[in-house]
Amino acid sequence: MEYRWAWRPITDEDSVVQLSRQLNDLPIALARSLVLRGITTYDAARTFFRPELTLLHDPFLMKDMEEASNRMTEAIRSGERVLVYGDYDVDGATSTALMRSFLQSMGVDAGFYIPDRFEEGYGLNNRGIDYAKETGATLIVALDCGITGHESAKYAREIGIDLVICDHHTASDTIPDAVAVLDPKRPDCPYPFKELTGCGVGYKLIQATLSKLDLLESVAHSYLDLVALSIASDIVPILGENRILMLEGLNLIKENPRPGLVALSKVTGMTLDRCSTTQIVFSIGPRINAAGRMGSANMAVELLAVEDVNRGIELAQELEALNKQRRSLDQETLNQAVQLVEQSASTCMEHAIVLHQPDWHLGVIGIVASRLVERYYKPTILLATQNGLAKGSARSINGLNIYGALEACSDLLTQFGGHMYAAGLSLPEENITEFRNRLNEIVHEVATPEILQPEIQIDSSLLLADVDKRFWNVLRQFGPFGPENKNPVFHSNGLSVASQPTIVGGGHLKFRVKESNGTSNRVFEVIGFGKHELLPLVRTCKIDKKPIEMLYTVEENRWQGETNLQLKMKDVKAGEW
Repeated sequence: MEYRWAWRPITDEDSVVQLSRQLNDLPIALARSLVLRGITTYDAARTFFRPELTLLHDPFLMKDMEEASNRMTEAIRSGERVLVYGDYDVDGATSTALMRSFLQSMGVDAGFYIPDRFEEGYGLNNRGIDYAKETGATLIVALDCGITGHESAKYAREIGIDLVICDHHTASDTIPDAVAVLDPKRPDCPYPFKELTGCGVGYKLIQATLSKLDLLESVAHSYLDLVALSIASDIVPILGENRILMLEGLNLIKENPRPGLVALSKVTGMTLDRCSTTQIVFSIGPRINAAGRMGSANMAVELLAVEDVNRGIELAQELEALNKQRRSLDQETLNQAVQLVEQSASTCMEHAIVLHQPDWHLGVIGIVASRLVERYYKPTILLATQNGLAKGSARSINGLNIYGALEACSDLLTQFGGHMYAAGLSLPEENITEFRNRLNEIVHEVATPEILQPEIQIDSSLLLADVDKRFWNVLRQFGPFGPENKNPVFHSNGLSVASQPTIVGGGHLKFRVKESNGTSNRVFEVIGFGKHELLPLVRTCKIDKKPIEMLYTVEENRWQGETNLQLKMKDVKAGEW
């Protein structure tokens, strides 16, 4: 795939020099990366590098928090039966485990309910509310869902059950009729940070409830590992409050992991003492997700809340088996989807991909849609049929709001919801053709050629001579990395290929580089994951003794007990002297 290289613009380049001086002559590459993140003063840099829980916003700034925390406090003091209503993805499972564990720690008889992905679908429904009634619950706390549950909220009120909603999805102008609706994205919510996960909103409710109970806010800190799992897995921006919560949650996972995560690490062989956003996204999150995708998400909730490691190992083994099934089904579905795309007329899906196979597994089509976006770089929707309706998952590309595109097609849809880059939807099968055509028209109208070509954004140019111990000590404090706070991408030209390039592992390009201009004799290892197609270019430059121009991140690599810095290649071109 050919990438467009795009320098991230800065309005005032002088601010970079000024910040570098304020920070004791910090390398310009790092100073520029800070300015790109809105850090332009010494004090702002100190706050950025020292994120603390004391910097979190007051939970009572959130609309309806007073009503929500009062109702929670009443339930705790009165010993009511409470039902925690969640969702089947990682955010939903962590939210459910968080709220139920907290309520139980307060002596509350708290059960939980997660709708079946295949029989019930996403969100609040009357079956779950009936379950609350049958089990004697007088209060439902819904997390990671509910903002569109107007009918279910009405039904709960009719049968005498109070409802508190903790959601983070896009809200409409009309809010469900509940005791309280917590959602930073409510049009009337003044909460300063809008990008909390469902679990993050639940955490804020716990903070407020502890305040009402005159208990220490630090009681809530034991749940920050769950919040971190939700932030990484739900692909929300890791800035502002999310960055603080993520950092503190990662520290908790490293230093004092809960029994369920210890069990999962024992079963899978993963280590937790260096846990990162990447490890959550690619190792922990998929296994938690496997429960809801392939079976019941209840298993994931139980694992996250389990207190006995031996029981945790049993659950982790079941999750690992489900995850292996999921991976196999992923590949099978991906192969079928690619074949359908290749066989389709180009005009049919020129700008967006919409595929429908009645028997596709609803638990994996979201993952496969993401794979197709990576392969074709087009907004992608995969649909399967259930109970006469086509149901599916949508994934998008940078700069294109898939939720907004679905909103423009709402007359064809039965239901939809989600975020800018990911959404769920359902529609009658007979509407699929018209929906596909309209979505392609919408994408064609709003997407510029630049949007439709994948780009790599560059933070700064960098001399390898600047990559020393101090450089690394500062750079690693930029984390945790993720959306809106990605690992800075650096650009270097005039690099010499200093070893025979080769392919290792599953198609990864590996070689060494050094600066050709003699400013540094240091040689750096380069790894390009999945970049095997660039081997001929790098090999030719090596043979012809021509320089290369490279985009990369600087990362730490541990191998056989040794730790070294390496350059993780994003892209490479033949350079010039």
